[in-house]
Amino acid sequence: MKMVKSVVLAAVLAFAPLLGQGALAQDNAAASAPVATASADSAATAAAPAAAAAPAATVAAPPRMKPTEGIGMPRPAEYTLQEQFTSTGRQGRWLHDMMLVPIITAISVLVLVLMLWVMFRYRRSANPVPSKTSHNTLIEVLWTVLPVVILLAIAVPSIGLLADQYKPAPKDALTVKVTGYQWYWGYEYPDAGIPEFVSNMLPADKALANGEPYLLAADNRLVLPVGRPIKLIITGADVIHSFGVPSLWVKMDAVPGRLNEKSFTIEKPGVYYGQCSELCGARHAFMPIAIEALPPAQFDQWVLSQGGKLASGNAAGTAAPAGAPGPQQGSTLPGPPVDAPRGDASKI
Repeated sequence: MKMVKSVVLAAVLAFAPLLGQGALAQDNAAASAPVATASADSAATAAAPAAAAAPAATVAAPPRMKPTEGIGMPRPAEYTLQEQFTSTGRQGRWLHDMMLVPIITAISVLVLVLMLWVMFRYRRSANPVPSKTSHNTLIEVLWTVLPVVILLAIAVPSIGLLADQYKPAPKDALTVKVTGYQWYWGYEYPDAGIPEFVSNMLPADKALANGEPYLLAADNRLVLPVGRPIKLIITGADVIHSFGVPSLWVKMDAVPGRLNEKSFTIEKPGVYYGQCSELCGARHAFMPIAIEALPPAQFDQWVLSQGGKLASGNAAGTAAPAGAPGPQQGSTLPGPPVDAPRGDASKI
């Protein structure tokens, strides 16, 4: 019996160190768990600012719009004003086509008929003794009253059109600053946070490759939304220029030291062409204007592709596809067309 007790005691003493080491390992593991958790929390906390500082996914710019004949450009053999795509433009074209041209035509025909009749009726062979009639009350009243009536009929819609042309833009209008340079245009979107980029005329080969009219095509277009009021702040950097787009009924001088304002709303998507309309130097004829009017959703996509922000202030507030940023953004002045170097008037 004593021998059995001795054997059991010897076994307990033999395995005691192993049991002690297992308990110590459990205690060490329990003690190190808070440290590991704290380390993980610290790593997550440190990674949070880095994740917040990481740039959002870039937004792909919408594809460059192709021009459509008859929209925003003159048509072959066109003898009247271009088709208009703003409310003031349609009003101005109606005044020109439906009132001014008929009145001018009628007056011209009437004067021509009267001259021919006088030349035939009162020629020397038919009237050897000239008439001594000096006054005709009815005729004098008619040629005084009729012109007054005609001018009043023209004045009423003309004054209304002038008032509409200079009506202030609403508060929610998109503001774009337009600056005329010798000899290119600069566009800036202060509301969207897009800095100024420049727009130069495309060379003939690139314009042809893009399917655009030469002397009207530009490398960087002024991108605007359809159906939203637009306010252009127009100025000049060096000499007087003039920002003119006939199909939008837009024409405003760009005067250095002065901010001129023009507001309008584009009614249809398309590419609208114009030119500088004020003689501004040697390359005056080579600073075209190209406006790309996009539907509102595509315009918001373009704004995000340029690193801008939407009207709500949230730059990620649209479901636009990811991709490389668009080529529109940039403040570096592109080179002039190779066929007409800037400053060399002999090659223009």
